[in-house]
Amino acid sequence: MNYVLGIDGGGSKTVCVLMDDLRQVLGRGEAGPSNYQSIGIEATLQSIQLAVHNAVEATIITKTVNIDAVCLGLAGVGRAADIEVVKGLVQELQNNKSLSITWALQPANIIIVNDALIALVGGIGQPVGIVVAAGTGSIVFGRNHQGHTKRVGGWGYILGDEGSAYKIAIAGINAALKSYDGREISTSLREGFKQHLDLESIEDLIEVVYRREWGVKQIAALAPVVDFAAASGDIVANMIIDDAVQELVKATSTVIDEIFTTDSVLEVVTTGSVWRSRCKIHERFAASLVKKFPNIRVIFPRYEPAYGAGLLALQTTQN
Repeated sequence: MNYVLGIDGGGSKTVCVLMDDLRQVLGRGEAGPSNYQSIGIEATLQSIQLAVHNAVEATIITKTVNIDAVCLGLAGVGRAADIEVVKGLVQELQNNKSLSITWALQPANIIIVNDALIALVGGIGQPVGIVVAAGTGSIVFGRNHQGHTKRVGGWGYILGDEGSAYKIAIAGINAALKSYDGREISTSLREGFKQHLDLESIEDLIEVVYRREWGVKQIAALAPVVDFAAASGDIVANMIIDDAVQELVKATSTVIDEIFTTDSVLEVVTTGSVWRSRCKIHERFAASLVKKFPNIRVIFPRYEPAYGAGLLALQTTQN
């Protein structure tokens, strides 16, 4: 029996699954964030070690686990230099004597990829298709049967992230302020933001955003205000949502045009908080995309990204 580890490391948490070669999850563990670009190498190593420890401790296997392969899908890992850093982390992991693991890793059995690929593989259950991630930020990533990949977006909140919760929230705030000024038509977003943030006046947004030094995540968390207004029939809010949907459709279409054919039969998996909306963003996106590409099927994730990492690790033991 082959045992592998699949690790999903992001900006908020790290998840590790221990799997056998029947694709069964035998143990799962969580720990803190592991984006080394933002928290540093040492903190990243600690999170990964703890997630692995928790996964192994959760198994029903009574003896020491022999690990034949490992896949790490980490946020912020995209360049060759990043991969070398993570290889060092894997070596440190193998040197940790406190883990109930014996390692049988060869270079070919150590897979280091970005988190978009494991979200794709986990979401669909195989390494072919497209993932459209729209949460605080946004990115579209695809991989075809030949192994060719294409990424669109993922440029961050200043340079891109169209269709993300952050961009939806910012557009909503802009619309509310323009309405208050009289520059644009009236919208319920003015009252929506006031109630949500318990403001006496929409002008108090200045104090909230600037003086409290709100960051990307705090602003992105206001996207549900726009979603609620759109679901309630607000014209301005629905225009914002439609713009976000079309940006995501455009990005997905670009991936299809680049590495697939227009008549390809494939699945597109949607991940992230934006898709859990009251105003049916998922349905709007699917309808618009299928209109352009009739053979596309838009789905929610079948499995979590860590499971996708485990599947990629298993592939190396079966070649």
